[in-house]
Amino acid sequence: MTEIKLTFIGTGDAFGSGGRLSTCFYVKAPDSGFLIDCGASSIPGLKMNGIDIKDIGTILITHFHGDHFGGLPFFLLEAAVCRCEKPITVVSPPGCKEKVTQLLSLLYPGTEVLEKLNISFLEYQPFETIVTGGLKVQAYPVIHSEAAFPHGLRIHIADKIISYSGDTEWTDNLIPLSADADLFICECNFFNLQVRGHMNYQSLKLWLPGLTCKKIILTHFDNEMLNNIDQIDAECAFDGMKVDI
Repeated sequence: MTEIKLTFIGTGDAFGSGGRLSTCFYVKAPDSGFLIDCGASSIPGLKMNGIDIKDIGTILITHFHGDHFGGLPFFLLEAAVCRCEKPITVVSPPGCKEKVTQLLSLLYPGTEVLEKLNISFLEYQPFETIVTGGLKVQAYPVIHSEAAFPHGLRIHIADKIISYSGDTEWTDNLIPLSADADLFICECNFFNLQVRGHMNYQSLKLWLPGLTCKKIILTHFDNEMLNNIDQIDAECAFDGMKVDI
């Protein structure tokens, strides 16, 4: 059986509530390492956890909000400066290469980054499966800001399944997304507050008994959720948390 370890690099919301970093999860298997989302604070988060970017070959992006993909330009800049020769694959909704190129031009004008890397951009469509780097990734549309092209991801690696909701309010697509997954990471931004495009715990707990995932961990907390975390029955992630899958 394959040994897979996941580190929660960042488990906060877009505003860094509670001093938490923005969304980024690092998954390490014997022959590969990859990121699920790469929020704006991902580079310092990876370094605080002793993770070398040269050990990361694939980056999966759920949607185009800064707390989920805003760290990608900095990741690629460091890879270019370090002369990383390892192939890098970015898997995302359509348009990632153009967005990253624009960001690099704004943040570091005149600096060649993508030209120095062995990088590929793969784009998925709703319910499409992408196969790359030992991963099989299926994208499920979810309910969040439409302009950000939001998706949840179901990731097959070796004999394991990791599912991640991305940012979303409840949608029935989360049922097949998480079905029988070894780990389902689910955003739960709020405790009581109802905000379109985000989950709250009072809504989620009504659906928990019907989910068939083997393990669920909640993430992406705002201050209201953090202030009520002792009332949460499900396991809650924190920055630096490590999980064997």
